[in-house]
Amino acid sequence: MQISEELVRQIILDVLKQEQGEGKPAKRQDEQVPPLSFKELGPAKTGTDRNEVVIGVPPAFGTHMTKTIIDIPHREVLKELFAGIEEEGVKARLVRVNRTADVGAVAHDAAVLSGSGIGIGILCRGTTVIHQRDLEILQNLELFPQSPLVDKDALRAIGRNAAKYAKGEHPSPVPTRNDPMARPKYQGLAALLHNKETQYVKPGAPSTELSVQL
Repeated sequence: MQISEELVRQIILDVLKQEQGEGKPAKRQDEQVPPLSFKELGPAKTGTDRNEVVIGVPPAFGTHMTKTIIDIPHREVLKELFAGIEEEGVKARLVRVNRTADVGAVAHDAAVLSGSGIGIGILCRGTTVIHQRDLEILQNLELFPQSPLVDKDALRAIGRNAAKYAKGEHPSPVPTRNDPMARPKYQGLAALLHNKETQYVKPGAPSTELSVQL
């Protein structure tokens, strides 16, 4: 029997359905919500405004993939991040990092482009990092590696903390939950989503400035 990606996907969905209990529908990551309407404004440039945070997203975000691993539409993801940043009186700028789907690299590229030196990187499935320009890629200010636990409240708080860093403050890290079952429950699905996300990477391509109607 040939093992295709679709077969693996269906097996994972069946497992999720069993874990969620009989009568509860499994999460269907193959069912997409409408894509976002982005407007490309040209190559992203390094900002000069110290009162900004740059949000970096990978190539498939909001287009080929439109929701996180726990079904938060990417529209809502951006709304929460923007709202958290703006609540602190800081501006948010959006760029698409075309060269990679590594969350640390996406966040670091965003930080380098940010006038404040602070950036947020978020992958399609929800893994998120707050980064600072003068740190190494594998270092960061805050890391949220368990994408199933990155909900709307966490996204809003991540936006607020990034804005506080941009203002030179030293906020307490966003409280993170730890679910030991998240990894075994979602690992297979996360792998499939990662595989899909990396298909749209354009190595060597510059980042693109974006505007979006939310």
